[in-house]
Amino acid sequence: MRFGAHVSISGGVSHAPANGVAAGCDVVQIFTKNQMQWKVRELPAAEIARFAAEQERTGVQVVCVHASYLINLGGPDAGKLERSRSNFIVEMTRADVLGIPYLVVHPGSHMGEGESIGLTRIAESLDYVFERTEDQKVKVLLESTAGQGDNLGYTFEQLATIKAKVKNRDRVGFCIDTCHIFAAGYELRTDSGYRATMTELDEMLGADQVGVIHCNDSQRELGRRRDRHAHIGEGHIGIEGFRRLVNDDRFRKASFVLETPGGPEKDIENLEVLRGLVVSQREAL
Repeated sequence: MRFGAHVSISGGVSHAPANGVAAGCDVVQIFTKNQMQWKVRELPAAEIARFAAEQERTGVQVVCVHASYLINLGGPDAGKLERSRSNFIVEMTRADVLGIPYLVVHPGSHMGEGESIGLTRIAESLDYVFERTEDQKVKVLLESTAGQGDNLGYTFEQLATIKAKVKNRDRVGFCIDTCHIFAAGYELRTDSGYRATMTELDEMLGADQVGVIHCNDSQRELGRRRDRHAHIGEGHIGIEGFRRLVNDDRFRKASFVLETPGGPEKDIENLEVLRGLVVSQREAL
């Protein structure tokens, strides 16, 4: 199993693997640019080479890029939608030249036009992007959301609907955020609740299509539609929810990535907690 965290790229993307080592990670997630700005500087060839060398030196793999929070692939405004699509292509291209396999994105918001229209527009945006990046290997992971405001992707059915509408479905997978699905109303705290949630996930999305799991406890109660991350075992999901998750054989190929507050020192603590919950085959027997 592979555990990690979102780490800083301060000083350049080539610093990410070493930052992962400092946080006790096997894998890491990064931004490849300022996530709150549209402007993007080209990645220098030397930095790309250093990035690859650092992954090899440290053994820490950068498994995914998180796309900018500014991107909305489901919005109705033509100008803003074009800007989001163009920026998303930039995000994909940067991940591709760095050899990073996954690009995680919040699906988008319908901005008052209704969920059905928004879901269709997100799929159209992905078709638009994929048609212009045919030579790339990056797989887009649609992230489950908490369902705040007009945000889409807060049910497994919505995520499945987006993928079903996309022409090239092989380029679409999923990123499941534990805080987000809990906030959206999916139970994780009890055996029966966890089983029901993951059975629905497997039936709607396919557990094998989940490339990354964001491991975040929740500051808010079940179904509150609020995205507020807490440290593992210190929120309303609780430690047993994560014990079930990290021992679920359906997710053995996924990467478990923290997005909890506090920086590397807290990442080390949270990763120790997660790894300590894994039951070995001998213990299971």
